[in-house]
Amino acid sequence: MSNNPPLTNAPPRKALGQHFLFDPDILRRTALAAGSVKGRTVIEVGPGPGGLTRAILDEGAAHLFCIEADQRFADALLNWPEAKDGRLTVIKQDARKTDWQEMLTEAGADLPAMIVANLPYNVGTPLLVNWLKAGVWRGPMALMFQKEVAERICAQPGEKHYGRLAVLTASVCDAHIGFTLPPGAFNPPPRVDSAVAVLQPLPESQKFNNVGALETVAAAAFGQRRKMLRAALKSLAKTIHVEATKWIEDCNINPTLRAETLTQQQFRRLATYYAKSGAE
Repeated sequence: MSNNPPLTNAPPRKALGQHFLFDPDILRRTALAAGSVKGRTVIEVGPGPGGLTRAILDEGAAHLFCIEADQRFADALLNWPEAKDGRLTVIKQDARKTDWQEMLTEAGADLPAMIVANLPYNVGTPLLVNWLKAGVWRGPMALMFQKEVAERICAQPGEKHYGRLAVLTASVCDAHIGFTLPPGAFNPPPRVDSAVAVLQPLPESQKFNNVGALETVAAAAFGQRRKMLRAALKSLAKTIHVEATKWIEDCNINPTLRAETLTQQQFRRLATYYAKSGAE
């Protein structure tokens, strides 16, 4: 184990959505939530003072890539022994601007990579959506979100939090909530509970290959979630020059259903029809 403990003297920055964890047991539990990191390539977004970074390295990650926009923490991590011997790579930039595939390829990283992160609250959802749409991830993910966001990611049809985010996630991953944490576990305490969402990649044969079309259809369907599907998809249907009821019925779906009741497979049928009509 390294002599470099997490940094505790740099205050969190609200503008960056920073809420830090320091409890060793919670950090280890987070590091292992998606499975063993031993011998794996791991990516961490927003390592901050390095508590989770230390846990991941101590659990035997072969190569850890840390993406950190805060210069204070990036510079400090560069002084760790693992950074000097090449086991820890620190990239000083906004995670939303990172070309993940290029970064890993240039580094000669062993793939598939895992992602383990206590994500900054202000960028967590956009990052996940971009990862899902990019289609580059083939490894497990353990991601700390606000609890309500984690519930939206892992929700099933008919559940309160079921919506666009759950539909997108289920197109490429099997997701569940690993565990939850109260505000007091963090510094500073957020106003809400947090939860680790664990996303295990589906076998390639079970993934949906047009997440962009799926997102468009799901967004339209849930944009007016209280309406029947034939009404919610009416405007989108016009863009592919088809009557909404015909589109839905051609997909063997009852047009009087509401989006919250549709299964992953039903959404896939709608998205496939939409894409084949020249929209994507």
